[in-house]
Amino acid sequence: MDGTERRRGRLLRPFVLGGLIGASAMAATRRRARRRRGRRVRGLAAFESAPCYRESAEREGAERA
Repeated sequence: MDGTERRRGRLLRPFVLGGLIGASAMAATRRRARRRRGRRVRGLAAFESAPCYRESAEREGAERA
């Protein structure tokens, strides 16, 4: 029985360690995603703040003037 307990311990230790590392990585990813949500510009405001839209709006303004 002593040999099987050692083998079980050798197999269980990396499994638990991998689970802890995976869980901490998932928690860090969620925190990072939560921070990004607040800074996002959505809807028409996101489109109007795009560089290509601003450039085309400036061209139209110059053509009208």
